Amino acid sequence: MALLFKNFYLWVNNVDLSLSAQSGSLNYEAESLDATKMGDGSRVKQGGLKNFGLDVTFFQKYSCVDATLFGIVGCQTSIEVRACNACSTANTNPRYSGTYLVTSYPPITGGVGDLMTVTVRFEPAGDLSRNTADT
Repeated sequence: MALLFKNFYLWVNNVDLSLSAQSGSLNYEAESLDATKMGDGSRVKQGGLKNFGLDVTFFQKYSCVDATLFGIVGCQTSIEVRACNACSTANTNPRYSGTYLVTSYPPITGGVGDLMTVTVRFEPAGDLSRNTADT
């Protein structure tokens, strides 16, 4: 059965920003390295270093979103995400945590009549971990 994505769990720098998030995307990938040698008839690829990033669009709330993100631009911070904002972290709701670098934060964006939203890209500053043990 497909999951309905409606209750994202997001902790940034020990602050719960779950209720301010409009959308989120955690990307995890490995570099594709060319390992082709002389005599091979086809390209041979090998996995390289891992990479990950977190893209989040927030509804701007200066009392929590801005208060949390403004001070950590240029800094490393810990972030934990889950697909569902529930206490359990069983196989059906794994916890992904890591250290991220916040390189930019646009505190004011929008157009006339729009709800104010800000999109932030969190870059990797360490390894990403996946945990399914109950907490």
